[in-house]
Amino acid sequence: MGCAEAPKEKKSVEMKNRKTVVYQVFTRLFGNTNTTNEPWGTIEENGVGKFADFDDKALSEIKDLGVTHIWYTGVPHHAVINDYTDFGISNDDPDVVKGMAGSPYAVKDYYNVNPDLAVNPDERLQEFKALVERTHRRQMKVLIDIVPNHVARNYEGLSNPQGVSDFGANDDTAVEYQRDNNFYYIPDSIFKVPEWKDGYQPLGGNNNPLVDNRFEETPAKWTGNGSRLSQPDSNDWYETVKINYGVRPDGSKDFEELPESYAEMDYKAHFEFWKDQDLPDSWYKFRDIALYWLDFGVDGFRFDMAEMVPVEFWSFMNSSIKMKNPDAFLLAEVYNPSLYRAYIHKGKMDYLYDKVELYDSIKHIMKGYGWTDHIHTVQKGLQDIEHNMLHFLENHDEQRIASPDFVGKAEIAKPAMVVSATISSSPTMVYFGQEVGEDGSENAGYGSPTRTSIFDYIGVPAHQRWVNDKKFDGGQLTEEESKLRDFYKKLLNFVIASPALMGHYEEIHYYNKEHTETYDHRVFSFVRWSDDEKLIVVSNFDADKSYDFELKIPKGVIQKWSLKDGQYNLKDALYNSKNELKVNKEVGVVQVNLKPLSSYILVLE
Repeated sequence: MGCAEAPKEKKSVEMKNRKTVVYQVFTRLFGNTNTTNEPWGTIEENGVGKFADFDDKALSEIKDLGVTHIWYTGVPHHAVINDYTDFGISNDDPDVVKGMAGSPYAVKDYYNVNPDLAVNPDERLQEFKALVERTHRRQMKVLIDIVPNHVARNYEGLSNPQGVSDFGANDDTAVEYQRDNNFYYIPDSIFKVPEWKDGYQPLGGNNNPLVDNRFEETPAKWTGNGSRLSQPDSNDWYETVKINYGVRPDGSKDFEELPESYAEMDYKAHFEFWKDQDLPDSWYKFRDIALYWLDFGVDGFRFDMAEMVPVEFWSFMNSSIKMKNPDAFLLAEVYNPSLYRAYIHKGKMDYLYDKVELYDSIKHIMKGYGWTDHIHTVQKGLQDIEHNMLHFLENHDEQRIASPDFVGKAEIAKPAMVVSATISSSPTMVYFGQEVGEDGSENAGYGSPTRTSIFDYIGVPAHQRWVNDKKFDGGQLTEEESKLRDFYKKLLNFVIASPALMGHYEEIHYYNKEHTETYDHRVFSFVRWSDDEKLIVVSNFDADKSYDFELKIPKGVIQKWSLKDGQYNLKDALYNSKNELKVNKEVGVVQVNLKPLSSYILVLE
């Protein structure tokens, strides 16, 4: 018995040192099979998905796609329009709610979950707990959002643990700033709803007794994006209020700054640094929220707009989280490259979005005017933190690939997806519907199409064809959609199993531009390797042009791989085609025929 168990344990240990794949799913939309899609449609008209829709079959299919972590987006109880007063929940004012369903980033109660997502709103926490447990049974981790920069204007905790007070409950509202106030105030002012532009009306003009162009807030608070106006602009985050972390209005800090030396220290040293200090109240409030959800069974968090919150807070917050769960997965939205290293090393983030560097570069290449040369420039510039930069081609903030405003066809992303998923040891993220080519063209109401709406009740057509009346078997997918999902499934399953993708990287792109006839800036190539596996990756980003050339593997790589002159078998990890590496005088050659938008991940056998 002991001998039989040993290999399983060894494999489990090995698999921990593999790449992570995060599946971001907009929880409200995933299981909704209603296809009405009326702009500004109500929950009754357009339908809504539930926690329960993630049944064992759905979760098995997500797991089989090659997923290790599910980010359930929109779980914390945010401001909504649907009436839940029968369940003791106060109505939210449409004048400060975006869309018919509300923004998931205007959180109203951090100790509970969105009642829209429950079959029985009275048992919404229990229903989410059951989902966490189902996800764990499928050997996947659970991530949820925490939005530390702002909360809903009408924050109201109905489920606070004993001793926990609401944000702002104990604030001195007579002053603009006080260290332990949770909010910033505009003394002697009254909040005014923005002046609407371009014909906008709350709820799209639908009748609601609370729509009166007023919201009671005296004195007015700073708005979530930092606006200090008692009447914010309609483009401001007017549905939210900014949290005070002890940063004075002039930008100076009312807490001790973290010494530079702590950038080199682990989370335990960070925890010790803050342990006995007297810190702003908001720090403790958000730490306690995170620890509550860890106790609940959540495995990690995606932190919204983390760069708008001081890095010292993150040192405190994340070291507290890691002391409780050293394996917690901590992902942050940070868009300023000059802050990356501070938020990783001093803020103790595990991962940041690689949006401004890799995503933006690959987007330009996909659109036809970017050069693949820039991919290595990005990778080289982030070499010291490559593992910490999570890669994606879609998320809820970005345009759908298949949207005409992006590239109009999901298949154009295939080479980009191969490169994005295999070029580094960092996690890869896929947004639900991406794998079947969802185009985001639905006019849901608030905002414009090209992004699947996060503010309204809507169906997601390509994804719904995969859901297939909750059979979750792709039964209604077109042939093209099925082939695309098969591509993602093959790629992601290779990614999470490959030891080489946690090992070394070296570009061979520039060597081939110099030494290989017909090789150009629409192609990209690199090698990855570990002790156990050696890979050659080459992708054609052009939608029309085929390439036929002898890909060169430079002498330095051949030496690092300890290959002698001779012939070596290669097998493509995506579609199992065979190839050959010929080594002569310590330079390798692979005959490659790349059709438009095709890629090879060639494994040395």
